[in-house]
Amino acid sequence: MIRVCAFLACVVSVSCSVTAMSEEVRLFVGTYTRGNDFSQGIYTCTFNDASGKLSDPVLAASADNPSFLAIHPNGQWLYACNETGDFQGTASGAVSAYRIGSGDGGLTLLNQQATGGGAPCHCNIDATGKFLLVANYSGGNVSVFPIDDDGRLKEHSCLLNHTGSGPNKTRQEAPHAHSVNLSSDNRYAYVADLGIDRIMIYRFDAEAGRLVPSAADSALLPPGAGPRHFCIHPSQKFAYTNHELTSEVTAFERNRTTGALTAIQTVSTLPEGDQARRSTAECLVDPSGRYLYVSNRGHDSIAAYSIDQNSGRLTLVEIRKTGGEEPRNFVISANGRWLIAENQNSNTVCVFAVNRDTGALVPTEHRIQVGRPVCIRFMP
Repeated sequence: MIRVCAFLACVVSVSCSVTAMSEEVRLFVGTYTRGNDFSQGIYTCTFNDASGKLSDPVLAASADNPSFLAIHPNGQWLYACNETGDFQGTASGAVSAYRIGSGDGGLTLLNQQATGGGAPCHCNIDATGKFLLVANYSGGNVSVFPIDDDGRLKEHSCLLNHTGSGPNKTRQEAPHAHSVNLSSDNRYAYVADLGIDRIMIYRFDAEAGRLVPSAADSALLPPGAGPRHFCIHPSQKFAYTNHELTSEVTAFERNRTTGALTAIQTVSTLPEGDQARRSTAECLVDPSGRYLYVSNRGHDSIAAYSIDQNSGRLTLVEIRKTGGEEPRNFVISANGRWLIAENQNSNTVCVFAVNRDTGALVPTEHRIQVGRPVCIRFMP
């Protein structure tokens, strides 16, 4: 039975019994700044892992549309996609490198680089910490930037352009690279392209910072699906992508040797018969590998699924309202106890406790106001 849970009816105050001093973890929030007066750039706050409480956010750095973030494993540098198409008078967005302050989390700009495509919307750092990979939505391409010893970004070492289109003439008139993710062994990069209904698969050269098409060069999704984000199960045997245009999620078997993906299941992220706007945003597997979560923007909810550890197949647990409008990216704490989501159009960041026995989300009283939040990242 599908269980759709209303936010207001289920708000609880979560308290935890702890035997050691609670740990304050720093968070950074990327936002949209253009076209509104609610945000000025990247914000930071702290999260109490014992209570689930967030501190009041403060501006860490003024920036132009710093939508998606990545934090270096050394905890010293942060990188932000400037989701624009007019950087320094060119038809390109940018990526910015920052030094993270050791005390209050203030950010000092190190440098910027043009991404080689418009509207960069997703980025990730490879396992060596030497390269930043960026997906450019409007450009329909993916770029790789070497990271210097001082955290600055060098000019891109690789820029690959996708080709093709999809049946949705409004959203799929051209390629639209929407995310880039790496396997844990750093051998393969997966680029979800909304415009061509494919997960492109590349071999990653961690010496030269280059992407090379793999023998299994892509995984094809149903026409008009619009794959957006992508995540790999901790076992590396399975992977998942959410379809932005149809509000579905596809499970794959993943060949750990070749990097190939084989689709095994596609399920809806909405209640049966629901007429909400179809527009998913994020999909993430929790650290234990037992649960998958997908955010629904039109339905203003997060769908939770249990994962069969033998097959990778999904079973719906619940579809939980987020208590706001247009949920985007979200994060899960390293211990799997908390999920922190943001509601872009409500200017809120909300904390949910995770029922570790079922994967269900329990709303808490903890929330903060941040203008037009898009992405949340924990410090390592």
